[in-house]
Amino acid sequence: MSTTKQLIRVGHSPDPDDAFMFHALANDKIDTGDYEFRHELVDIETLNRRAFDADLELTAVSLHGYAHLTDRYALCACGSSMGDGYGPMVVAKTPLTADELRHKVIAIPGTLTTAYLALRLYLEHDFKYEVVPFDEIIDAVEAGSYKGRPIEAGLIIHEGQLTYADHDLKLAVDTGAWWLESTGFPLPLGANAIRKDLGAAAMTEVTRLLKESIRYALEHREEALKYAEQFGRDLDHQRSDRFVGMYVNDWTLDFGPRGREAVALLLRRGHEAGIIPNRVEPEFIG
Repeated sequence: MSTTKQLIRVGHSPDPDDAFMFHALANDKIDTGDYEFRHELVDIETLNRRAFDADLELTAVSLHGYAHLTDRYALCACGSSMGDGYGPMVVAKTPLTADELRHKVIAIPGTLTTAYLALRLYLEHDFKYEVVPFDEIIDAVEAGSYKGRPIEAGLIIHEGQLTYADHDLKLAVDTGAWWLESTGFPLPLGANAIRKDLGAAAMTEVTRLLKESIRYALEHREEALKYAEQFGRDLDHQRSDRFVGMYVNDWTLDFGPRGREAVALLLRRGHEAGIIPNRVEPEFIG
């Protein structure tokens, strides 16, 4: 007798690292038991905003976004994106100091992204910005404008961290490198969050299946990479492999004690700086 499987709607970014991570779940490479996974590929800031309505059972979120969602979601212990000495970068046509950046109009991928939080912490100051889709920021910096509004620098995430130099842009700051130097910790950027109303048993099992998917990808790297490459913009095989390795690794299998401490530190610093309104103690599943 067939049984109806519980639907788990999954939201993640249309990027090589997320595609690599979810390959096994998206392409029926592992037994998902009582659960059916349906994937939606959406940019991270949109996912952050959608999570306020809790319409997805499992969703990628920025750690900054998660700080506003603790009543609805818990963090999966697996599925993190950690910038271990690297991370979101600010680029411009000419090199810029921190003081110069404070007076520039910077294109950002969204105000709930961890990239925005990290840049606010780095600059120790609010700054002028325009929200621009993440995959249009480099073009906006090159053009010097976006929809008629001036753009003097850009906060880039995803594969733009590997391709900005192809556009003759200069690095102003790598927030992940700055964070490691400042704190001694990697910069926790993104995670997967699971909806609390699923109940403890389902939250644990879905998190376990996510971890299985990540482990499958790491153990079948070339297969998963081939699937992931279709989501890479301007990345050849070598760069796709490098980018996936930056953000899907041992940190992704489990935050571990140091990763969990890094999350708590980032959220605490964000609150102390007045960017995150409430003190947040992260809750991990698995």
